[in-house]
Amino acid sequence: MNKTSTKIKKIIGSIIKYLILTLGALFTILPFVWMILSSLKTSSEIVMAPPTFFPAVPQWSNYVKAWNTAPFARYLLNTVIITLCSTCGVIVTTILSAFAFSRLNFPGKKLVFSLFLSTLMIPGEMLIITNYITITKLKWIDTYQAMIIPWISSVFYIYLLTQFFMQVPDALYLAAKVDKCSDFKYMIKIMVPMNKQAIITIAILNIISSWNSFLWPLLVTNSDEMRVLSTGLVQFQTEAGASYELIMAASCILVMPIIIIYLFLRKYIIEGVTRSGLKG
Repeated sequence: MNKTSTKIKKIIGSIIKYLILTLGALFTILPFVWMILSSLKTSSEIVMAPPTFFPAVPQWSNYVKAWNTAPFARYLLNTVIITLCSTCGVIVTTILSAFAFSRLNFPGKKLVFSLFLSTLMIPGEMLIITNYITITKLKWIDTYQAMIIPWISSVFYIYLLTQFFMQVPDALYLAAKVDKCSDFKYMIKIMVPMNKQAIITIAILNIISSWNSFLWPLLVTNSDEMRVLSTGLVQFQTEAGASYELIMAASCILVMPIIIIYLFLRKYIIEGVTRSGLKG
């Protein structure tokens, strides 16, 4: 009798757990479903009261209108260039910094690392003013370097990769030094391959961040030739109002590549964060 009641309790507990997870997933995915369905509505349907969930007749032409309203091909090219360049820069600076903090001994290493970590407490919005002044003095406004150079390093990614590098046994480093292996060769041949999952995780997170960046590209660009996809949404807002169905279609164009990338590579993010001992 006790075994039967225990099994029933486990079954009920599992049902409740999966029910809560299912409801959470539905609430999470609902905004994306609403965005996709709204992108297929007419201008009258999207402002209808009470609102309708499904479009009467899907308006696939909204995507063509959204693409043609703004130079999205140019925006897409700029976004890809900025995302790839900033991600490559982040990977290089993160690997070099993490290796220095985890394996090399130099005066003031702990102090410098502590100062690095202390910058995590500074809100990113506070850095915008100083970065903008620097970019202006360098006359980089409306250029690729203005959107790439300030973001080719990240203290959080350096800290994350440092934790991975510190998990590599010191015996490997000592054995490499006995074989007269240089620090750079040891880093490339041993440290990087052993921590490729963490590096891929950092690359994915930076790609998502760069792709969705809005405020900084908006501040440092003036011409349509240098705009990115996220700032292209402004093209659908005029003094007469906003074309919400076109905004939703343009938002789908902006968001879908990142969603696809995340769905295929999400295991690297989960494994990378859990292996580092970080949560949240």
